[in-house]
Amino acid sequence: MNKPYWTLLGNLLPIAVGTAVYAFGLHYFVITNGLMEGGITGVALLLNYIAGFPPSLTTLVINIPLFLLGWRMLGKASMLYTVCGTLLLSFFLWVMEELIHSGAIAPFRTESDYFLVSAYAGVTLGAGLGLVFRYGGTTGGSDIVARILHKKRGWSVGRLILAIDAVVLGASLLFLPKEKIMYTLVVVFISSKVIDILIEGAYAAKSFTIISDHAERLAERITDELDRGVTIFPAIGAFSGQPKNVVYCVVALSEIKRLKDLVHAIDSRAFVIITEVHDVVGEGFKPVT
Repeated sequence: MNKPYWTLLGNLLPIAVGTAVYAFGLHYFVITNGLMEGGITGVALLLNYIAGFPPSLTTLVINIPLFLLGWRMLGKASMLYTVCGTLLLSFFLWVMEELIHSGAIAPFRTESDYFLVSAYAGVTLGAGLGLVFRYGGTTGGSDIVARILHKKRGWSVGRLILAIDAVVLGASLLFLPKEKIMYTLVVVFISSKVIDILIEGAYAAKSFTIISDHAERLAERITDELDRGVTIFPAIGAFSGQPKNVVYCVVALSEIKRLKDLVHAIDSRAFVIITEVHDVVGEGFKPVT
């Protein structure tokens, strides 16, 4: 088998797992407790609550014309994983519907602790979508619309998706109690954070950018005492016009205090910028894969 086919299979497997987890969370937590979602999935849930249409069918029917439009305007390569992700989602939604209707799975229903349900729903949906996104897939719907409008009009994809979600959730206020919509916002917030973790990496670190007159000494001490790699950049102060050296390094969260103390001990006048970084790959962190 050619390498591209192995790559395709290696990506489709986690996308399938992600859509299965998402479908489980949607039925087990969200639909059972009358909560909502954004985008095309939210439209499918509204149609389910109002008319009883199964989400597995409505998500597929709504996405078919979007597939055709996206295939023509975005290209086959761009749409391949989107089509696969959407078809897999519809399939696993149907599987969950059958399992629940047959009594094989009893969904989690509550009348009091909706915050707990929202938290679990957010984690489950975020884990599913995070896997799908990490391996290049999407679940169609508003993503296709946003990408088409971005290509034609140059509008921000993120803002378009947010606008579509806002319209769907706003429309749901006409049919659902506002409390359910507010709990849905909790679901969306938690799921977005879980998606970020899965896409960017759960391993967080901090980067230090240090402007000091003692850059070489700082670099030596950091290498010796923290066993971290250091890079020194030449720079020129815009106000003074004097040459400066900038020290840059990345450390684990547990080493932040030690590095702050070390910088202060060597140069209390140093200018230090600390920023958060994700998914650090290389020596001393995650291995290169």
